[in-house]
Amino acid sequence: MTPESMDLLFHALASRVRRKLLDLIKERPGCSVNDLCSEFEVSRIAIMKHLRVLEESQLIVLQKNGRRKEIYFNVVPIQLIYDRWTSEYSAFWAAKTVDLKFLIEDEISASTKQKSSRRKKPHE
Repeated sequence: MTPESMDLLFHALASRVRRKLLDLIKERPGCSVNDLCSEFEVSRIAIMKHLRVLEESQLIVLQKNGRRKEIYFNVVPIQLIYDRWTSEYSAFWAAKTVDLKFLIEDEISASTKQKSSRRKKPHE
């Protein structure tokens, strides 16, 4: 991912309207511009401008189906951003989480054994 494409992506995500558009497109794959316009109290032209920004950042894909343009969410740019800043830490924190899981399980196991040994009464 180039610095320019990353700038386009962050610019696209900076707008509340564009984030809402992305949410709607994700919920309704293949929706049309008219479908989206009905969800906002702004002009169709304003929605088209927002969609152009989303398309330039490659967050959406437009597919022509007859006279209708269907709009689809493209998760790839967001995944690239996620991978850039998390992949090197994921392995570290996954290992720490597993260590913590085993530590807690060992503590629970030791506590359970200790309680059960207290309950046993010696035979006379």
